[in-house]
Amino acid sequence: MRYCWFVIFVLSAGSVFAQNSSRVRELEKQRKAALAEIEMTNQLLDETRQTARNSLNRLNLLSKQILSRKQVIDLLNQEIGEIDKQIAVSRQTISRLEKELGNKRQNYGKSIRGLYKRRSSQDRLLFILSADNFAQSLRRMRYLREYADWQKKQAAEILDKQQEIAGKQQELEKTRGEKNALLGVREEESRKLRDEESSQKAEVQQLNKKQKQLQADLRKKQQQADALNRQIEKQIAEEIARAESEARSATQGQTGASGKKRTDAKPMAEPAREARVADTKGGYAMTKAEKRLSDDFASNKGRLPYPVSGRHTIVASFGEQQHQELKYVRTNNSGIDIQTSPGADARAVFNGEVTRVFVVPGYNNSVIIRHGNYLTVYSNLSQVYVKAGDRVSTRQTIGKIFTDTENSNATILHFQLWKEKTKLNPAPWLD
Repeated sequence: MRYCWFVIFVLSAGSVFAQNSSRVRELEKQRKAALAEIEMTNQLLDETRQTARNSLNRLNLLSKQILSRKQVIDLLNQEIGEIDKQIAVSRQTISRLEKELGNKRQNYGKSIRGLYKRRSSQDRLLFILSADNFAQSLRRMRYLREYADWQKKQAAEILDKQQEIAGKQQELEKTRGEKNALLGVREEESRKLRDEESSQKAEVQQLNKKQKQLQADLRKKQQQADALNRQIEKQIAEEIARAESEARSATQGQTGASGKKRTDAKPMAEPAREARVADTKGGYAMTKAEKRLSDDFASNKGRLPYPVSGRHTIVASFGEQQHQELKYVRTNNSGIDIQTSPGADARAVFNGEVTRVFVVPGYNNSVIIRHGNYLTVYSNLSQVYVKAGDRVSTRQTIGKIFTDTENSNATILHFQLWKEKTKLNPAPWLD
């Protein structure tokens, strides 16, 4: 029974150590991803010139960088915690092995002392010859051989146990070294965080001095955003009305005035149109092909590619947002704003059809792509590579994103996602 519990302890200790090692690797992977996000944001900050008109955007980038830095420090703390668990398991294992080694040495010592007392070959011969019968003599001879083999095995096991302890101690020292290295990294990340928070504080102080100008810029930007939304809503309404008209035409082509299905074989004035059906009342009436496309789009939620090429980061989120640092700043975004590098292209997130290309002040060129009863909108393009009626595929470039070379040097795509007449948050849909 005692042996059974010993085996369970060994297996459970090994399992815990393996789980901790796996967890550490996963945390390290997450930390590297967060550091890559920080590096990307750093590069975008370097590319974005510091101007009065662009201060809020720079502050948003800096705030995002600080959040990523805090995430790195949190992951480091978790890694260090997991390594502490590994160290505790290693110490328990070494303590157990040392206890086993002590027991083996004690038993081996007793056997050696026993042999010393009966060290002469005459003693062993007398032990065999003093047997009551021949069978007992054979058993005594076998016993002496097995006892000698056991001693050799015990000596080998002692050496193996010593080597195992030495290996575990090396593992422990290595783990301690990893912990010390992580402690150093955490200290460096904490220093960088303090510097970034100091820079953020300075940016906030400057923006507070320009509160009136900033609020005026935000009002102007909101007016431009409202104009963009009106254009999108107008286009959606027109497409829904056109689809409804085609649906009615298709129905009328299949029935007579009495509402019964036509059975005459006379040629019709125009070809029968494909049937269209809307998912919801007042929604966009879809053909079978559009319905399949719509379902495919919906099934890819969380796996759609980002609508930009190259490195990127979200600098403005969906919906109403109260700025954490500037209490007088409240924004309402119908999509998300994605900052990328100058020269980057916008690309379609899924297969679809371009339904409109238009211009709105403040957002330059915009492209709407329909995916069944879903629509994606790509705004702030300096060049457009597609036209209305074009069919596009996933990741196909549709235009070059505008770079504000006169002021900020920032390259920002405004991206929206609609289902029927409802605006959706695009972020959860992107991979």
